[in-house]
Amino acid sequence: MGDLVFAADIHGCFSIFSAEATMGAGGQMSVHPTTKKVEANVLRRVPFTKPPFTRGQIKKAVPPHCFQRSALRSFSYVICDLAIAFTLYYIATNFFHLLPQPLRFLAWPTYWAVQGCVLTGVWVIAHECGHHAFSDYQWLDNTVGLILHSCLLVPYFSWKYSHRRHHLNTGSLEKDEVFVPKPKASLQWFSKYINNPPGRVLTLAITLILGWPLYLLFNVSGRKYERFACHYDPYGPIYTDRESLQIYISDAGVLAVTYGLLRLAAAKGVAWVLCVYGIPLLVVNGFLVLITYLQHTHPSLPHYDSSEWEWLRGALSTVDRDYGILNKIFHNITDTHVTHHLFSTMPHYHAVEATKALKPILGDYYQFDDTPFYKALWREAKECIYVEPDDDDNSKGVFWYRNKI
Repeated sequence: MGDLVFAADIHGCFSIFSAEATMGAGGQMSVHPTTKKVEANVLRRVPFTKPPFTRGQIKKAVPPHCFQRSALRSFSYVICDLAIAFTLYYIATNFFHLLPQPLRFLAWPTYWAVQGCVLTGVWVIAHECGHHAFSDYQWLDNTVGLILHSCLLVPYFSWKYSHRRHHLNTGSLEKDEVFVPKPKASLQWFSKYINNPPGRVLTLAITLILGWPLYLLFNVSGRKYERFACHYDPYGPIYTDRESLQIYISDAGVLAVTYGLLRLAAAKGVAWVLCVYGIPLLVVNGFLVLITYLQHTHPSLPHYDSSEWEWLRGALSTVDRDYGILNKIFHNITDTHVTHHLFSTMPHYHAVEATKALKPILGDYYQFDDTPFYKALWREAKECIYVEPDDDDNSKGVFWYRNKI
């Protein structure tokens, strides 16, 4: 019964989200001056100079227990998420066909949205395994991460290693791994033709629907390599020779689940697999891209070339966002991302407490934006087209977002 109430609560969240989006689209409500002031503060540039504190000083401000990992507690989140996901699956496959047709058309989209959110939480736990934040045992983290990520068609070790390099090089224009902004001179010729509302709608649709598989297959939005880069290639430029065996294991995990889905489609039908698994997976992929994009794309955040980049400055070039009830469902990867970049082996269930502790130390170097994520997505797609250094800035290696093409 508790699971049903939880699912209903999420359903209500999506109804509220739709209502807010509709109100915002009308354009009839006046914007209060205080709202404009708050937005101006949110968009104010964060400091880009070398911080007056070290990572060690930040760590001392965080309660020591926040760095402790518990396999038992971590597994409790896995079990809870999977129990909710199975409950939603059971309800959909056993009761939806009993509903009158109009209600059936409403029930399935609700299932897709809610199940996609819950499975995004599962994705986040697997991501935590990749950071060795799940338990004190690396083998256990890798086993759990491999199983969970493979079930979501993610090559676990392949992503683990490229994501680790993202954390090592955050904010670097040369070495960061994902959503690396381009200078104006590197924009595609057609960029000026899609820098308008219809073009942004098309770009965002492609990014949210196809962005994740395009990144895995072709390294789209990733850093430049000297040759073709693919997350499924054990001998590609993303990986070292010592990592190639584990890339094979990742590929085998994805292939095994794909084979299982093909057998399931043969037994139950393609439409059944798409409704129960395929469309929720698209929601997972969309949220994954959305969350990552908004964590590292913001008008207030600097990027650095090799002349200015330092690890701590880069790690602070990220932003915490507020997704409402989804913060909890996504295990707070959305509203504690700055902490995650500073201490990636910290379990998610300590991140909120740690964030509260380190904010006074970070001061203006900490960026939080509570703009509703759907509004923020549109704003960032409009404002953050390319990066350039300021003309009157002595630090030519510091780049800021621009939108004038």
